[in-house]
Amino acid sequence: MADTLVIDHVGHFGDGVALDDGNNLYVPYTLPGEIVEVAANPGHPDRRRLLKVARASEARITPFCPHFGVCGGCAIQHWDAEPYRAWKRSLVVETLRLAKLDCEVAPLIDAHGAGRRRITLHARLGGHEVLKVGFAAAGSHDIIPVDRCPILDPGLDGAVEAAWALAEPLKPAGKPLDIQITATEGGLDVDVRGSGPLKAELVAALSRVAEKHRLARLTRHGELVLLRNTPVMTVGPARVTLPPGSFLQATTAGEETLAKLVAAHCGRAKNIADLFCGVGPFALRLAQHARVSAFDSEANAVASLQRAASTTAGLKPVKAETRDLFRRPLVPQELRDYDAVVFDPPRQGALAQARQLATSAVPVVIAVSCNAATFARDARLLVDGGYKCDEVTPLDQFRHTPHVELVARFSR
Repeated sequence: MADTLVIDHVGHFGDGVALDDGNNLYVPYTLPGEIVEVAANPGHPDRRRLLKVARASEARITPFCPHFGVCGGCAIQHWDAEPYRAWKRSLVVETLRLAKLDCEVAPLIDAHGAGRRRITLHARLGGHEVLKVGFAAAGSHDIIPVDRCPILDPGLDGAVEAAWALAEPLKPAGKPLDIQITATEGGLDVDVRGSGPLKAELVAALSRVAEKHRLARLTRHGELVLLRNTPVMTVGPARVTLPPGSFLQATTAGEETLAKLVAAHCGRAKNIADLFCGVGPFALRLAQHARVSAFDSEANAVASLQRAASTTAGLKPVKAETRDLFRRPLVPQELRDYDAVVFDPPRQGALAQARQLATSAVPVVIAVSCNAATFARDARLLVDGGYKCDEVTPLDQFRHTPHVELVARFSR
């Protein structure tokens, strides 16, 4: 039986929100002011399934991807750019307001650029042994097969076809098989996870696929299967050889924009700590003007950063160290010689490290975050410790999703 709802606003996860006797009802793919017909969503009492948009918003546009609404990769392709951008900035503004943080929020920066340069495709064997390779469906673990994805960087051309070809000999019956693909200057870098041990005949079959699709490198859980070209990336003035399955910002424009903001906030600092440094998107650029100490728990990323720094002319000294900053954060005594600290943690934030920074004397702290909620938690510690939040700049690197990046500067 269908019900009729009026959508009040778009929520933090990109769903339209209808107000029903004081309760929020969430309806995906709807916009403010729309009148929609919905049905119950079994197992999810606060969610409704969209049946029909009876009265559409003037801001509704036609999605550009044929998989939109089924594939769970994008939540918003149906909203005009201006209200979409205002909503995305508001996610940061509202999160900071709820945390009682007085921070100036700059206009949203579009950092989508040429598109995503890394993806993870999932492969499963469905009914009747039919292979499916694609992305997870919205709100479920079902796999939606795809033959293309229009939000990808041109460097990922051929990635979807390669994933299908790799999944075929692996036959992921009843098991999750994930295929992570990164666009590098040497070609596609692929890491397969979930396949189980590879017998000699499987290695041979995968090697043939890698040759046919001209993959730069193929690894399984980080172990080398085939290397055709070295997967390298230019990071500022340096050339970095990527470890298998390594983390990169989702878009080239995103990395460059974040790095530019970080460098501007560091100002004339001469001795900088880069925490959760990864392969060095900040450290290798900052080292053009300052000494940098870089820390991360991923030993392979740290080693790649150190090699790149040592082979790049014109950089100030860079010292990279493997350290788990969740268990062993830098303490105030270790932080005392730095005149700026940058930290860019995963989505869970940097609670332990923020506590130590809050009691330190570091004059400038720059926070980079992909999660406004954990950023607000960590920022609260810094502000309570005497720091002033000078500015927060939100970035839209994950266009068409509710994910938002941000860079913030704190000073004493």
